Amino acid sequence: MVLSGGLVLGLHTLMTLLSPQEAGAIKADHMGSYGPAFYQSYDGSGQFTHDFDGEQLFSVDLKKREAVWRLPEFGNFAYFDPQSGLASITMIKAHLDVLVERSNRTRATNVPPRVTVLPKSHVELGQPNVLICVVENIFPPVINITWLRNGQTITEGVAQTSFYAQPDHLFRKFHYLPFVPSVDDFYDCKVEHWGLDEPLFKHWEPQVPTLLPATTETLVCTLGLALGLAGFLVGITLIITGTCLSSTPR
Repeated sequence: MVLSGGLVLGLHTLMTLLSPQEAGAIKADHMGSYGPAFYQSYDGSGQFTHDFDGEQLFSVDLKKREAVWRLPEFGNFAYFDPQSGLASITMIKAHLDVLVERSNRTRATNVPPRVTVLPKSHVELGQPNVLICVVENIFPPVINITWLRNGQTITEGVAQTSFYAQPDHLFRKFHYLPFVPSVDDFYDCKVEHWGLDEPLFKHWEPQVPTLLPATTETLVCTLGLALGLAGFLVGITLIITGTCLSSTPR
């Protein structure tokens, strides 16, 4: 994939200091931050986020034009006007051409993402579960993530998060797939990004313990009994020999 267009990251940070300040030192018990906000000209997309203590509370997507809470329950305790987030994205967009010129039209460095697939809970065949595809080290934040079952694309029930900021100014994203584990099925998380020469497939399938055949189990039990009996006989022999030696007159 060839990178076209520009990317602008806008960081707006608001720190709330709730602990007493000592002389020569500032301690932050909690931190709320508005940002990162970004706009990119590749597909006219942008995002504004609000974090608290390193955890994202909500995001505003330029295309959806609404505040999306990370957990629906958060929206029951607070309200955020998405127009404020959209205004930040618009401001960044307005400065895009100027920033591109100042950078001598240097394109952003494409960072290869790192992908991990894991189940939400312990896997039991036939029991509903959720597969999670964690994609980290994303930059720029333009990416395609697709689920496949037995090589076929799945769209039903699939969910995803917005882009989460990492401390190193890269991004991460989560994709979820509800599924019922079966020995006949295998899954792949397909990731396409400008930092990859070709699509990356992260494979996952249930690890089913191999059961020993009945004949093998019988043989193992027989060998175990034989070894136990042999050990018992050797022990008895040593005890008798030791008793005889100790009772022999010198």
